[in-house]
Amino acid sequence: MAEPIFDNLLIDRVGTDNRIARITLNRPEKMNALSQELLFELRDALEFLESDDSARVIILRGAGRTFSAGYDLTPVQQTGADAVVRAFRTQDDQGRRLWQGVRAGMQRITNIHMYYWNIQKVTIAQIHGYAIAGGCELSMMSDLVTADVDAKFGHPGLRFAGTRTSMILPLIIGMRKAKELFYTGENISGSEALEHGLINYAWPFEELEDRTIALADRIANLPADHLAMLKIHMNRFYENMGIYSSVHSSTDLDAAGTFTSQSYEWSDKMREGGLKEALAWRDGPYQDYSAAPRD
Repeated sequence: MAEPIFDNLLIDRVGTDNRIARITLNRPEKMNALSQELLFELRDALEFLESDDSARVIILRGAGRTFSAGYDLTPVQQTGADAVVRAFRTQDDQGRRLWQGVRAGMQRITNIHMYYWNIQKVTIAQIHGYAIAGGCELSMMSDLVTADVDAKFGHPGLRFAGTRTSMILPLIIGMRKAKELFYTGENISGSEALEHGLINYAWPFEELEDRTIALADRIANLPADHLAMLKIHMNRFYENMGIYSSVHSSTDLDAAGTFTSQSYEWSDKMREGGLKEALAWRDGPYQDYSAAPRD
């Protein structure tokens, strides 16, 4: 079965007998910023691979110098998949934002993330460079995470809005560190992420790809249907602890966060000085994220 061709993703096979499918986020010129079109393509790629019994494990990685620096903050064109999300009425006739429309669009993206969480394949996020904001959210939905020791995990978007799926952090790491990351939006390295249990392995960058494939290949000794059974078994424990309700509640609060005083000031900075000025205003007091120009 031929792999489908996408504009924003690449799919290839690696490992013993090509039993590992690999999806590469392929917008390196944009630091693999998560546009709506990329996310809808990711959903389609996952649906294709889920029904392919020869794919036992899925690795998700990024092209170029980073995994993903977050959601794409540039204006979208109302075409294709974008039009599906933009069709919701997000503003009234006077240009004021409407919570219902903002929430509906966000929930559609959350549903893609939750499909990735629940897909009947074992998934591994392979992180190098940045996995921040939306990139961090997406990586947290993987079964396993490997990373370069110098990779960065964090959510600077918390400094002007909310977050969605990466706020499963309380199910992954301790309360104290989860709250610190939430209240500051700061990042931690791959080595620190391993120390706190956020990821499974942290390796030097030059070893990351080969060792991630080796890990996937070890898991892929079992056939796809048996791995699916084991994954559902594990996921059900966390789902019974409230992951679905918590993630959707976090999405509601992410939408509500666009109506805070901080969010309104962010919008003013974007309108008056553009993205570069807004990012400088947001991150300047923290003196971080200078090389990561995304939410």
